[in-house]
Amino acid sequence: MHVLVTGGLGFLGRAVGRELLATGHRVTVMSRGRGDRNPPPGVELVTGDIRDRARVAEIVQEGGYGGVVHLAALTSGRDSFADPLSYFDVNATGTLNLLMAMDAARSTTAPAALVFASTNIVYGSQHHGALSEDLDPHPESPYAASKVAAEHMVAAYAATGAIGAITVRPFNIAGAVDGVTDTDRARIIPNVFRAITGQLDHVTLNGDGSAVRDFVHVADVATAVRLALVACTPGVCRTINLGSGVGTSMATVVATAEQVTGRPVVVYRQPPKPEPPNLIADISRARTVLGWTPARSKLSDILGDAWEAWPLLNPQ
Repeated sequence: MHVLVTGGLGFLGRAVGRELLATGHRVTVMSRGRGDRNPPPGVELVTGDIRDRARVAEIVQEGGYGGVVHLAALTSGRDSFADPLSYFDVNATGTLNLLMAMDAARSTTAPAALVFASTNIVYGSQHHGALSEDLDPHPESPYAASKVAAEHMVAAYAATGAIGAITVRPFNIAGAVDGVTDTDRARIIPNVFRAITGQLDHVTLNGDGSAVRDFVHVADVATAVRLALVACTPGVCRTINLGSGVGTSMATVVATAEQVTGRPVVVYRQPPKPEPPNLIADISRARTVLGWTPARSKLSDILGDAWEAWPLLNPQ
């Protein structure tokens, strides 16, 4: 099918575009434009801002897409407290703009498949252990609340029969595809690499670093998104976790990074913080509905791929 990927020049977007292209789909990515990145060879690029309702409608109408992967978003929980309106504008209103564009194009296309990327952050910190999709969301930041609002819009529109939709809730996406890795300074793996390469003096861990989280390879998430596109059923919206299903402590991330890179990491331990001790994904629904198994999400594979793509090792 012809697939539109919003936010298609980002870390996950690039991996999704390559995955779809490699499996026979025609791919167009929509982006506001990034001077530092181009789409993979064979992927078309259209310029547009998800907040521009008229431009989004024009792109969807002209494309005649059979599928849409909606990744365009602002994603920092911390930043969302300082600028909540921008988060609702991009994440919630942007999703509304896309759905209205898809609705306006219904006269010329069959019901489309929509895969919407939400986040595991919507579960909040009140739960622990393996988190299932049946848990009620408990958003604790404007970012999480904006994603919950977008989830509700997608589900409500799918219920009309106009589209089939799957909302995916990825956990901590890492690794690398096509030489592109995550460099977000709010995340543990980029900060470990920054410490290794001298950009930071040290990595900070809370307490003994025993907090456990779920890390999933970006290539595995891209595969799941591709499978979700063909699993969409008109009139139905399903929510599916994407993770490794394996918990990893912060201290283990540091120790494994040292093994993978062969370099030491200086660690500064600050007093423990009140945080969930153990958050991992229950991925049984992804296995059942999508037939998906994370194949690249062993921690050493994630760190090895990310390290090989780390920008300071591969200067442009």
